[in-house]
Amino acid sequence: MTKRINVGIVGASGYAGGELLRILADHPQVRITVITSDTYAGQPVASSFPGLARKRLAAFTAYDQSKISQCDLVFLARDSGVAMKVAPQLLNAGVKVIDLSADFRLRDVNTYHQWYGIHHSEPDLCQEAVYGLPELFASRISSARLVANPGCYPTGAILALAPLLSHHLVESKTIIVDAKSGFSGAGRSKFGQDYHFAEVNESTAAYKVAVHRHTPEIEQICSEVAGRELVVSFTPHLIPITRGILSTCYATLLRPHSDEELQQIYSRFYDEAPFVRVVSNLPATKHVAGSNDCHIGLKTDLRTGRVVVISVIDNMVKGAAGQAVQNMNLMYGFGETAGLESGSIFP
Repeated sequence: MTKRINVGIVGASGYAGGELLRILADHPQVRITVITSDTYAGQPVASSFPGLARKRLAAFTAYDQSKISQCDLVFLARDSGVAMKVAPQLLNAGVKVIDLSADFRLRDVNTYHQWYGIHHSEPDLCQEAVYGLPELFASRISSARLVANPGCYPTGAILALAPLLSHHLVESKTIIVDAKSGFSGAGRSKFGQDYHFAEVNESTAAYKVAVHRHTPEIEQICSEVAGRELVVSFTPHLIPITRGILSTCYATLLRPHSDEELQQIYSRFYDEAPFVRVVSNLPATKHVAGSNDCHIGLKTDLRTGRVVVISVIDNMVKGAAGQAVQNMNLMYGFGETAGLESGSIFP
């Protein structure tokens, strides 16, 4: 009989939680046994996600430590600051944890406080947590009990830059990441004038320039891949689409390379990565919508001596829930693509 695990989702009524429910409902080796939501406690899942009405899922419940501790693995899909309070109890009960917030992504709690404005109460767990980017850290993830699921912007940026940094092909001080995201990345509970349809529609805007919280995360992992400390210029933008992130990354090459040479380097680097595809054309967010895929295209600019690398992901799947399920698969020795085989929705 195929091994099945009991899974809980904390904060399941948000966008990332809903994607976890959608993916895990059809996962052949998972039983969803606990689904928590403070907002929808006592109500059926369809009250928050009508598209899941025909799935046989338990109703939302309030958080109950005794019940959630009976799971084999728990996904924490709450705001930053919650996981550091909840994870220690779950880990002590023998439950594995995948945290979709930022609580365990940064190893230095002082850096976390600087960028998130929250005093971290679990510095030891920050050191223990494995950064959940399977394309770089699969072996670590497979033996972890606590995985920090990457942010959506860092996922696209790091996958675009990792082959260049690993092969020491670019000047480390010249890296620029210009990323554009759909509005679902802001989350389901964020309200305010900037998120009204009339404000968002037919408009593109940069935000949190030079101060976005994902900056130290990008720098931390890029530095590890490069083997030296890096500083990255990161500018995010919101664009009037629901899903998707397109990251355009720039860096100065240490010596000239043709497009073909770099494509071969990228293809070899991601040869065993089932969800990364190096494309000969330039990718678009529509190419990966609804999937756990990342498409990467690149172009060398011989005139300026720079390389331009473009990656696209679905911010709610590869940028959140799909990547979390990919991490779960590695932690339990399931097929890495289990539950994630479906391609993008097009058009």
